[in-house]
Amino acid sequence: MGTERTILHVDMDAFFASVEQHDHPELKGKPVIVGGRPEDRRSVVSTASYEARRFGVHSAMPSATAHRLCPQGIFIHGNMKRYAEVSSQIMEILGNYSPDVHQISIDEASIDITGTELLFGKPEEVALRIKKEILEATGLTVSVGMASTKYLAKLASEVNKPDGFYTIPAGSEEAFMLSLPLKDVWGIGEKTLKRINSAGFYTTRDLHNVPEETLKMVFGENLGLFLYNVVRGKETGIMNEQPREHSISNEITFPYDLTDLYSAETALLSLSQSVMFRLLSKKQYSKTVTVKIRFDDFQTITVQETLEDYITSSDALFERAKALFEKKYDAERGIRLLGLGLSNVKDKIEDEQGSLFDFGENKRKAVEQAVLKINSKHPEAKLKKARLFEGNKK
Repeated sequence: MGTERTILHVDMDAFFASVEQHDHPELKGKPVIVGGRPEDRRSVVSTASYEARRFGVHSAMPSATAHRLCPQGIFIHGNMKRYAEVSSQIMEILGNYSPDVHQISIDEASIDITGTELLFGKPEEVALRIKKEILEATGLTVSVGMASTKYLAKLASEVNKPDGFYTIPAGSEEAFMLSLPLKDVWGIGEKTLKRINSAGFYTTRDLHNVPEETLKMVFGENLGLFLYNVVRGKETGIMNEQPREHSISNEITFPYDLTDLYSAETALLSLSQSVMFRLLSKKQYSKTVTVKIRFDDFQTITVQETLEDYITSSDALFERAKALFEKKYDAERGIRLLGLGLSNVKDKIEDEQGSLFDFGENKRKAVEQAVLKINSKHPEAKLKKARLFEGNKK
């Protein structure tokens, strides 16, 4: 079919942990766990190396639980600035093959290479060349999936992890989905799976045998439509949101639903640091903060606020993001995705009046600029700002 799209999904393997293992060769082959320390109250895991995953450690797990499962694990506080640098290198490589690159999070992106055969060769060759270039440039492996939609390409990237490549040929999308266990359907978290099972559905084929209207009646409009489309290999739409123009944003899709406020706010802190460092490194400014939340039933909501003053530090961004998030937070629902963005980004400050009082913001801004400057000149320094955990506050 001449109109068939060719989408690659590039997923960095255990990204944060892999960066640490690359930068510190003595960590290679060891169970590295990036996130809060086990003794830090209510701290969580950001990423675990494949060595740690063999013990059952996964993202969003409490660090104390990870330590019980893997007592020999090496716990490291993350370095978001370093991860953003490596991510930028990888996105630059992808941009050489297509102008249509959709960065989904700091460690994932989809790239539309439809119609580029005359320039770069067969799609399979492009995928393998991208993997090779990323390895040579960063020392890291990525897994790549290829399919006709972003969602299916994402699923394909999970098949042969780590350092894998898998293709879902055009015309076989529905057969591929019907071959998957329900637990492997990306987007169905543990809580949603229990809900589906309790309604009497245990396989993708069970869902396939039910009309669309029945699924909507049982599971609601959003989840019902998603389930109807996904088991048929159709585009689900959940990965098609493009970032707004003149914005800097990042989002995290969690492999497990977040079910407590502290874990969600810790994720927001990481997002705040990542987005703010990108803003500062580009010497740009913004007053408009947007938070996106996708719940376990696939309802996605956004909340936005335009402030009187420009955001000048990750502390300030985090406080605004947290306030916006808490307006929409529902403790009864798991969270699948969190996103944070600064929009209406300017290259210079316009009509800034300045505040009569400085409540420490200038000092925080100076600290942030100093950290950015040191990390830019001396990447080996790897300075970062950390969250104070309640158990450590004096």
